[in-house]
Amino acid sequence: MHPNWFIRIPFAAVFGGHGIGKLVMPTASAEMLSLPVALVFVVGLAELLAGIGAVVGGIRKAPHRLLVDRLTGLAAAPVLLGAIAMVHWPRWSFVATESHPMGGMEFQVVLLGIALYLLLGGSSNARLK
Repeated sequence: MHPNWFIRIPFAAVFGGHGIGKLVMPTASAEMLSLPVALVFVVGLAELLAGIGAVVGGIRKAPHRLLVDRLTGLAAAPVLLGAIAMVHWPRWSFVATESHPMGGMEFQVVLLGIALYLLLGGSSNARLK
């Protein structure tokens, strides 16, 4: 197994899981996040596609996998920037507090780093063999 999978699988699980949750329960998610249902649907779809893309981009024989990686990062980065700006800023620690019941932004910053890695050509940098 190539070491890239140790980044891709957790990223895919987090994004896919969050996306499915938003798509299955858009109204509840919208209420919890104080966002319009339409925006929650778009974010959920972006999260689900980013999760799928993280896996597909790691498959050596997948057609256009470098493009898939870039699209994966492009789908994930705005979601993470929005989460940081709208929910987690300016608290760093992921631990929930009274002022930040959804926790701080350190987890989202790590995921953003992975998304940017993929956006900037993750597989092409690693040369999966």
